[in-house]
Amino acid sequence: MPKPSVAELRPVVHPPGVKDRRSGEHWAGRLYMREISLRIDRHLVNTRVTPNQLTYLMTVFGVLAAPALLVPGIWGAVLGVLMVQLYLLFDCVDGEIARWRKQYSIAGVYVDRVGAYLCDAAVLVGFGLRAADLWGAGRIDWLWAFLGTLAALGAILIKAETDLVGVARHQTGKPPVQESASVPRSSGMALARRAAAALKFHRLILGVEASLLVLVLAIVDQIRGDLFYSRLGVAVLAGIALLQTLLHLVSILASSRLK
Repeated sequence: MPKPSVAELRPVVHPPGVKDRRSGEHWAGRLYMREISLRIDRHLVNTRVTPNQLTYLMTVFGVLAAPALLVPGIWGAVLGVLMVQLYLLFDCVDGEIARWRKQYSIAGVYVDRVGAYLCDAAVLVGFGLRAADLWGAGRIDWLWAFLGTLAALGAILIKAETDLVGVARHQTGKPPVQESASVPRSSGMALARRAAAALKFHRLILGVEASLLVLVLAIVDQIRGDLFYSRLGVAVLAGIALLQTLLHLVSILASSRLK
């Protein structure tokens, strides 16, 4: 069976709205990864590889970001970015193959969400362990490992807060939440949310952004000759994660999503 062309794949696997989803599409997907994934799709659509198998592979790459970041120096940070980019690639490919073959499954959606949790957590835990200087000649400073784990916990809780809205509505017989329901009822809360969205500081604890930050800080540390900026970065991300966990919870409670 001949491989479909990119032009044949595009309208099927990228239907209207896929790239415009407010909370379901990463900026990197819109910017470049969806175009790369199309080139991968055409080599996979006629194989026996299933969308769920690709989702499992996606999850493996996300988890591998943690051990990759333990490699000392800039190369560990580069490997971390590579693992996260492969995670993002297969996060695009699995759904696109599913659309082309019309093979949808609840298990696939579930594992996809688990993979998103694990990737964010892996990068932050790996960053904390990296800042603790596991392979250095001196004493391991476990404070940074703790702060990295704290940041990872915050990143997971933020995703859980969002997903649990759907769980709460389903268990009480309510229909899925509408986009308009996410708007806070309080004008002050709405203003605060718009300000946070404009600054986008909360995105730093997501896997893609965090891995890129780790790379930038690794380069600066290489020039400086120590781990000062990586440790500063871990502390900042832990603070962002804790603050965002609280603000996100308040935002949900102040909206109509639980009504």
